[in-house]
Amino acid sequence: MNPQEIRQHLEELASNLHWTWDHRARSVLDRIATASPGVHPTIAVEGLTDDQLAAFADDEADSADLAEAVAALRSRVSSPPAPEVAYFSPEFGISETLPQYSGGLGILAGDHLKAASDLGLRLAGVGLFYRHGFFRQEIVDGAQGERFETHHAERLGAVDTGVVVEVPMPGRVVSARVWRFAVGAVALLALDCDLESNSDADRAITDRLYSGDRLHRLEQELVLGVGGARAVEALGWSPGVNHLNEGHAGFLLLELIDREISAGATTIAEALERVRPRVLFTTHTPVPAGIDRFDRDLIEPHVEHWAERWGVPVDEVLALGRDPDAGLAVFNMAALCLGGASRANGVSALHGEVSRELFAAVPGGSRISSITNGVHARTWVSPRLQDLFDETLGARWDDGNPAAWARVAGLEADVVRDQRRDTQRDLIDLVAERCDTEIDPDALIIGFARRFATYKRADLLLRHPERLAAILGDDDRPVHLVFAGKAHPADVPGKALLAAIVAHGSTPEANGRFTFLPDYDMAVARAMYHGCDVWLNTPVRPHEASGTSGEKAALNGALNCSIRDGWWAEMSDGRNGFDIALHDPDVGFADLDDVERDLVESANALDRIAEMAAEFHADGVGAVSAAWVNRMLHAWGTLGPRVTAGRMVGDYERDLYRPMLDAR
Repeated sequence: MNPQEIRQHLEELASNLHWTWDHRARSVLDRIATASPGVHPTIAVEGLTDDQLAAFADDEADSADLAEAVAALRSRVSSPPAPEVAYFSPEFGISETLPQYSGGLGILAGDHLKAASDLGLRLAGVGLFYRHGFFRQEIVDGAQGERFETHHAERLGAVDTGVVVEVPMPGRVVSARVWRFAVGAVALLALDCDLESNSDADRAITDRLYSGDRLHRLEQELVLGVGGARAVEALGWSPGVNHLNEGHAGFLLLELIDREISAGATTIAEALERVRPRVLFTTHTPVPAGIDRFDRDLIEPHVEHWAERWGVPVDEVLALGRDPDAGLAVFNMAALCLGGASRANGVSALHGEVSRELFAAVPGGSRISSITNGVHARTWVSPRLQDLFDETLGARWDDGNPAAWARVAGLEADVVRDQRRDTQRDLIDLVAERCDTEIDPDALIIGFARRFATYKRADLLLRHPERLAAILGDDDRPVHLVFAGKAHPADVPGKALLAAIVAHGSTPEANGRFTFLPDYDMAVARAMYHGCDVWLNTPVRPHEASGTSGEKAALNGALNCSIRDGWWAEMSDGRNGFDIALHDPDVGFADLDDVERDLVESANALDRIAEMAAEFHADGVGAVSAAWVNRMLHAWGTLGPRVTAGRMVGDYERDLYRPMLDAR
């Protein structure tokens, strides 16, 4: 290939986000002269000089690998027909170089799109483009600081569809440009209000993710729901399923109801009956505080437009989101979505039970089913372990194929030990670089990485500091704890938790074995999944709807040590990880500040850590014990078929999408 062909091929490879889960394609892009960690490859390709392109072309191995990667991309990505399913989400976590996510909801959405592409589903994503994304974290004087960067969609692989949609707001109309990202064979639409035709205030509607301002959030959700539905229509798509990933896109129902009234429906109820068969709602919250609610004074001006169009009192529109406790004084987005959807689901078996109880007083709440979340294997499993699985397990292990995962029992113990030693370097090197801390490669490495919310109890182990100090000071059975995560900028208690973890790491009792790794993002997460032996999870049960970080760690060979909540409640078998005993297994929702419960469960967690250290080091420091390796193999065999996004999206297709599409 000549230099111009090299540039064209690199642009083709970089502009489709399939490289985020094809490690051979990513390796090619990482080799170009302008590549840099955390920088989107389209920016790197854009910066290549003619001499750099010529040097790449002269390298036969690089040119051959590029040609192979482009051929593989083309074989997996065609021009699919119009989508049957439109998947609406306020955030999508596809890569750290495309920072359009804050946490688990967005990461799940990104994994959903990737698995849909792998499985050949006719699905498209619909979201927003946040010019400043979510914040980058800095630790300043032991506390979290935030900074925001500016991102340009066109430099991150997006294509301008040429579509601009209008969204009615009080006394004005807001315009949004529609960008299109390629995620393998799946399209992701992203609406962007940063247009000159909008006022400065309206241009800022899509400036950043989750600002904490209620009006800002309401306007974002109107753009996502109403604008997203209009974008789908403008592209000529007529999906048979509109999948609402949480209630943030629920205002889509206003647009769909409006179309039915324009088509002849004489009442809102009649229009809703026509709309309902095309709407699926997935709830992700097990607690009332997690439900989006808007006070009447805030939302009423935003729905007056629809009341006027439909010729009804505004109360009739507000009744679509009637709160079971506050009535029309509060607009409840979950009530809107449950009332407007023919099917609804929680994200784990336990969460389904909790949701049916939580929404018992809301029409549609009693029929909530469940599909347990899964994770996209090719995104999260280390490249070296992927190669081992490809060779040993064969095809479709990444989709959760049970026959493939049954072959894991044939892995030799020394092979397992060698891959652990190899892949843990990702984490050890990152901690050394960012924290100036050396992790002993022979230590039992325990990871905790997630949003710093109070119910997740990041500081649970600190309830018994003397016992924790004894574990961290044991040189015969070394243990190293690594923490990472962000607190929402407006979450004062969450920030206090984070500061407590940072502070403890500098105490003598920590013994240099208690580390906070800053600026958590998808790259940091991958390093932790690749390098940890144990994944610690300590939520207040049943506040964890599903949780997926432990699933990613499990695919990489880490064993879960967890409260039996979310996905772990249904998948733990007593041997594929370690359960942290509950203070009261029969209690339902309890006070988050239950001191006695936290003391007991902290002690139980420390008991488990001591037990794990003994088993891990049973054959001596420096050799992962035979008992531990056997437990790893059992965990892979029992969890591998169940925790992948391929299994999850296959469940959605079989149990929800296909029945809804066939019923049309």
